[in-house]
Amino acid sequence: MQIPYTLQFINLLAALLLLIAFAMLAQRRILSLINLFAWQGALLALSTFIVAYSTNQHHLYYSAGLTLLLKVILLPYLLHRLIHRLNVRWDVETLINIPTTMLVGIALVIFSFNLAAPISQLAEGITRGLIGIALACVLLSLLMMLTRRKAVSQVVAFLSLENGLFFAATSATQGMPLVVELGIALDVLVATFIFGVFFFQIRETFDSLDITHMEKLKDD
Repeated sequence: MQIPYTLQFINLLAALLLLIAFAMLAQRRILSLINLFAWQGALLALSTFIVAYSTNQHHLYYSAGLTLLLKVILLPYLLHRLIHRLNVRWDVETLINIPTTMLVGIALVIFSFNLAAPISQLAEGITRGLIGIALACVLLSLLMMLTRRKAVSQVVAFLSLENGLFFAATSATQGMPLVVELGIALDVLVATFIFGVFFFQIRETFDSLDITHMEKLKDD
C-alpha cells in the first residue's frame, strides 16, 4: 500500500526535528542554540498544519498559528533580547564532553523507539508511528538540561522539551483541546519572563550565569 504524500512529508519533518534535537545537544554557541530552537518551532508548526490538513482537524490550524507566533517569533526574540541585555558572549559549557553526550543521546533514541513501539499500536491516527521520535526529542531535551552549566541554555532546553511534548500530543491524539494549548502557551510565556528576572538576579549576585555557583548557597 502506498504511503500518502502528506504522511511522507510529516515523517520527513519528524526526522528533521530529531536532527535538530541532536544539533542542539551538540551546539556550543548560545546564539546558534536559540536559532535552532526557532527552526524547531517552525518545523513543529508546519507538521501541525500538515496534520490539520490531512485529518480535517480544524483546531490544529489554530495550534499551528499559535506555535508559529510563540515559538518561532516571540520566544526567540525575547531570548535574543535577554542575552543582549545580559551581554552574553560565551560559548555553551557542558558538564560532560560533546562526544559522550551524543553517544548517550543515541542510546536514548534507541530506548525511545523500543518504549514507544507498544504505545504506537494503541494510538490512533496517521501519525501514531511518530511517537518514538517525539519521545526521543523529549529525552534529548531533558539530557541537554542535565548537561548544561549555563542558565540560558537550560531554559532553551526546557522550551525544546515542551516542543517535544507538543509533538508527542500531535502524534498520539492529533493534538490537545485548544483551551489547553492556550493555557500551556501562556504558562510557557510567563515562565520565560520569570526566567529572565531569575537570570538578572543570578548575574547580580554571582557576576556569572553558571549554575554551579548556586552551590555556594548551600554552604552559607
